[in-house]
Amino acid sequence: MTETEPEPDLIAFEGLRRIARGPLGEVGPVVQAALDRGAARVLVFDARTGRAFDIPAPSAPARPTPQRARGRPRLGVTAREVTLLPRHWEWLNRQPGGASAALRRLVEDARRVSGEADQVREAQEAAYRFMSAIGGDLPGFEEATRALYRRDRSRFDSETAAWPEDVRDHAQALTARAFWPDRRGALEQHREGEV
Repeated sequence: MTETEPEPDLIAFEGLRRIARGPLGEVGPVVQAALDRGAARVLVFDARTGRAFDIPAPSAPARPTPQRARGRPRLGVTAREVTLLPRHWEWLNRQPGGASAALRRLVEDARRVSGEADQVREAQEAAYRFMSAIGGDLPGFEEATRALYRRDRSRFDSETAAWPEDVRDHAQALTARAFWPDRRGALEQHREGEV
């Protein structure tokens, strides 16, 4: 976690039962208590991304708060290498503001165009990560996964209906963005009807 990243919203499960949700400071002690009493399986996830999250050992020293340096504030800019053909560099360098500004504009334009599709894909990936880690052996898992990627909400709901409530509820929360209607398709149909 860096200075600019918010603290993750965590969700912890003992077996298939949710035992905590919130920031690390709230979830960590609950997880440690479960482990201390001999819980066989405790899993912690980032509640938004479905990624597994490792709780640091209680004896781990706290990270010192970084001192703010003098001068210009950090803007979160990270220098990375980009490999392009010479003709691409020539075009970028002719753009207003130079190559970096042109690349930022291109990325922002692409994000606007593919924003909904990206959100659907991210929701599908988050749900799949969570579902496969905690419930890969639950009845209907494979069919629920197929329904998720087909964006078939009613089939997904029917396949997960018998799952333990806490697992089902979190899987459904993660899939909410995956089942949004495709507004671009509806807009195209609307336009065709106007012609």
